[in-house]
Amino acid sequence: MRLLFLGDVMGRSGRAAVATELPRLRQDWALDFVVVNGENATGGAGLSTAHAAIIFGAGADCITLGDHAFDQREMMAAIEQDTRILRPLNYARLAPGRGARVFEAPGGRKVLVAQVLGRVFMKQPFDDPFSAIEAALKPAPLGAAVQAIIVDVHAEATSEKNALGHWCDGRASLVVGTHTHIPTSDTRILARGTAYQSDAGMCGDYDSVIGMDKLEPISRFVTGMTKARFTPADGPATLCGVFVETDDATGLARRVVPVRAGGTLSPSSP
Repeated sequence: MRLLFLGDVMGRSGRAAVATELPRLRQDWALDFVVVNGENATGGAGLSTAHAAIIFGAGADCITLGDHAFDQREMMAAIEQDTRILRPLNYARLAPGRGARVFEAPGGRKVLVAQVLGRVFMKQPFDDPFSAIEAALKPAPLGAAVQAIIVDVHAEATSEKNALGHWCDGRASLVVGTHTHIPTSDTRILARGTAYQSDAGMCGDYDSVIGMDKLEPISRFVTGMTKARFTPADGPATLCGVFVETDDATGLARRVVPVRAGGTLSPSSP
């Protein structure tokens, strides 16, 4: 199976890049399944239903969220109605929506997508991500119940993401980090066959401070004071993510390639 995961969509610039580039990539790369992290798609804070429709319309099969899952209040109801949108498994127990789902892919194949939040350096005390992802993986063995498993680890610390990658090794097709908005260069296949990258990066304007217009973040670092709200940078976006080709018999990765298209970062494609 040919899978694509795209990192955090950041504001108008990121949405425009996904809307423009993803339909072409889906066709050119013969993609079977696409997951997009959309938790910053609406003004850098959460996801609206209108912007979810844009991402799905471009060719996404699933949208994952993160710690900003419900910044847009309409998502509280929308996530119950549209089960293609996932929030983290270890979010508050009474939060609406779900953190994992099995999707249908071409040829009758099945894809499990799951997301967990990290706890290191995060502001809220989320539940244990290791036990949360264990509970999601156990009833859906890779290569038997499902033909592919994608795990989105939305976390700050690369050490925690790395540990979760090894925890899932041999039981997932891809473990990929989101949240920090900077693509890492550690794309690889782990010892037992799981593709891994510590952070997919963002779909947004990299002439910025992790997607936000440069002036206010720099001012806060220099002065220690808040002068204005953060606003998403609006220049040309780079589409960032990970491409994985899997073995249908085992669900494990045959090949993994970092994806960078458009904008200012050096290009990378399968």
